[in-house]
Amino acid sequence: MRVTYRFGPFLDTPVDQVGLEERAARFTKRSIKKDAKVAGLRLAVAICDLTTLEGKDTEGKVRQLCAKAIRPGSGAPSVAAVCVYPNLVPVAREALRGSGVKVAAVATAFPSGQFPLELRLEDVRQTVASGADEIDMVINRRAFLEGDYAAVRDEIEAVKDACGPAHLKVILETGEIGSYDSVRRASFLAMEAGADFIKTSTGKVHPAATMPVTLAMLEAIRDFHWDTGREVGMKPAGGIRTAKEALHYLVMVKESLGEAWLTPRLFRFGASALLNDLLLQLHKEATGRYQSRNDVSLD
Repeated sequence: MRVTYRFGPFLDTPVDQVGLEERAARFTKRSIKKDAKVAGLRLAVAICDLTTLEGKDTEGKVRQLCAKAIRPGSGAPSVAAVCVYPNLVPVAREALRGSGVKVAAVATAFPSGQFPLELRLEDVRQTVASGADEIDMVINRRAFLEGDYAAVRDEIEAVKDACGPAHLKVILETGEIGSYDSVRRASFLAMEAGADFIKTSTGKVHPAATMPVTLAMLEAIRDFHWDTGREVGMKPAGGIRTAKEALHYLVMVKESLGEAWLTPRLFRFGASALLNDLLLQLHKEATGRYQSRNDVSLD
């Protein structure tokens, strides 16, 4: 049953920009050593959405990506999902069969979202019918920036209905919607409308994921959970490239939402470039030696 959320005190107070950025910076000061570091690196692999969203994507490239998703190397677990364009969902579905790795796809006229609503909904329905387990949609930034929040919510609700059994990740494109106040409001709109996850970015706009923006979204998830009891996942996407950064994000999630969110069900990284560095670090922790970057496959 969908929870109906009523905007209230959580949105009445503006986000403290200085305080938010200082809190986010403190998470980068934690020191993680030995077994805890290895556990964090393995978790970061397990919550990656390995992604290819290029005009030059081929069936061969997707199959190769799926093989890496199932067996990344360095003794690491499988990743959470492989994310592709809708026309390549059947290829990914076949390549991942029986692995437990989810098939995710972008939809709703990704990355712009500037198509008529019925076309965007049909995009979702066809993508789910072709085998997608998860849909990554983009919000209508034009409507949001014009202050038509009801339209934004209504469109997300319509996409959620079109998803049927598939999980819905709602991309806010935080680099385009402005302030932390706007990020928080968009987060609540998406969660109220039924999002299973909220996601920072398409990866096509700069800036993409940042720690302060992610923290603003995590705190919105926390407040929404306190008020409704519903758990919503979080996906920072774009710009997270190193294992060190990934560990900082995991600390931030744990201290903001608790260990319950440190699972693929409730937290993902949308950062394909990140996986290779995680594998290099795991190899170094196991052997004491760094591998060459030539020893890991290019994505």
